[in-house]
Amino acid sequence: MTGPVNTPEQALRRLELAVVRRLDGLLHGSYQGLFPGPGGEFGDSRVYVPGEDDVRAMDWAVTARTAVPHVRDLIADRELETWALADLSPSMDFGTTETEKRDLVIAAIGAVGFLTARIGNRFGTYVLHDEHIHRMPARGGKAALYGLLHSLADAPRGRPATGAPDLAEAVETLASARRRRGLRVIASDFLDAEPVLDPRAEPPWERPIRRLAARHQVLAIEVIDPRELELPPVGLVGLTDPESGGTRRIRLTAGIRAAYAEAAAAQREATRAALRRCGAAHLVLRTDRDWIADIARFVLRQRRTAHLAHRPSAPGTAR
Repeated sequence: MTGPVNTPEQALRRLELAVVRRLDGLLHGSYQGLFPGPGGEFGDSRVYVPGEDDVRAMDWAVTARTAVPHVRDLIADRELETWALADLSPSMDFGTTETEKRDLVIAAIGAVGFLTARIGNRFGTYVLHDEHIHRMPARGGKAALYGLLHSLADAPRGRPATGAPDLAEAVETLASARRRRGLRVIASDFLDAEPVLDPRAEPPWERPIRRLAARHQVLAIEVIDPRELELPPVGLVGLTDPESGGTRRIRLTAGIRAAYAEAAAAQREATRAALRRCGAAHLVLRTDRDWIADIARFVLRQRRTAHLAHRPSAPGTAR
């Protein structure tokens, strides 16, 4: 006798319960948005911290009056509009553990949605899928978020297509469509047709993300699978490029496996360096790890960094 079949609705409710139970009480204090970042209302001035503060937030009036560099804090708006870019291109239909990368993208989008929608914010998504960039309008409330996640979960697997938009084009669409300041989330593997292995080189998506981060708070969620980092010693295998559909048989010798691991590590370092240059927060989620715990550690680390940057000024300085 078989047990009950889990419906998509039940799966989403389990996702919400896991997110709320393990993250909600841990992450939320006074309302400042999901992640520490700029808002739209000016707050107090404080002493500038080199390497941590944005020089664009410099409070020149206080700096001139005190002869000490100061920056102006921004208070998060009471209602924020969050937009996410979900990469469901063919390269995301891959996973060698209990979950695939596309499932982790949907779970990460759901986690951000559940934690922001519960306090009255609106949440919308752009989806990079097949030959199009689909738009799901921003709406508030749990019912709208459930509908959005249902649509992501029901999206068919991507098919290799010539001339399909890439991540850079999708980020450009995200940046140009919505001008109101807020949180922008990009969930992708950040893999291109020609991977960048030099940390000093500029991936195609770097410049669009840099322009996006100049106006919005950007969270880049990099989704990876352990088999993208190293190959097992299994001998002759057939490898398929999900983006182009091309297949090649390769014998995984020790030298090939070592070269692959080195190239994979270089690609990840190049991605990390590019996102750092963009000024985006960078969260790595793996299909073989507890992704909720990784999100919790990431957010707590971000908030500790923000707390240190907002430590009280020295006596006698303006606030």
